[in-house]
Amino acid sequence: MSDDDLDLSSLDDAELVEQMHEDLYDGMADEIIEGTQILLERGWGPQRVLNEALVEGMRIVGVDFRDGILFVPEVLLSANAMKGGMALLRPLLAETGVKQVGKVVIGTVKGDIHDIGKNLVAMMLEGAGFEVVDIGINIDVQAYLAALEEHQPDILGMSALLTTTMPYMKVVIDELTARGLRDRYIVLVGGAPLNEEFGAAIGADAYCRDAAVAAETAQTLIRARRDLATAV
Repeated sequence: MSDDDLDLSSLDDAELVEQMHEDLYDGMADEIIEGTQILLERGWGPQRVLNEALVEGMRIVGVDFRDGILFVPEVLLSANAMKGGMALLRPLLAETGVKQVGKVVIGTVKGDIHDIGKNLVAMMLEGAGFEVVDIGINIDVQAYLAALEEHQPDILGMSALLTTTMPYMKVVIDELTARGLRDRYIVLVGGAPLNEEFGAAIGADAYCRDAAVAAETAQTLIRARRDLATAV
């Protein structure tokens, strides 16, 4: 039986969740929306649907993307399917007051208008359970500061694809330091010309070589920061 003929409502909960993981992997948005709706109608809470069906499915996608089994076009399809399910869950999560993993402000730095990588990172972060505020491309230091003030995120993400725009990341970090704000945020940087040495040299918390690594790193650093706060 093909996916086209498969009646999702005929599956039990465990089978449906497994099928949704496969449908996310294959970028099948309509099926993800339908599966999300079925689980909600069966009494699943929105947080459970998010974690077990969508986040876990995107985790599998992320692992295969990191390992070179999936490529950017396929991951974009998976992320788009995830967004279909999230459109149903987001208002329900807001109603229940469920706290997400964390909040991220992300943008491409001043002078750089590339956004495919940034968009992919934003989608993977959302797939990992983060609230993501994407402030776009060609973002100067004042715009970053305004977004941080408005949204009060846990993480600031900066992207650059040009070697000429990479140094602007340090301009932003230096300004945060000068204003006494640097320690409030986890700063993640990424983009094709960057590397770990550059990330360390400009004072970022981590360099992320791709979207899957960015999602994993964000989760790890958020947990570490919260564990430290609890210990104190």
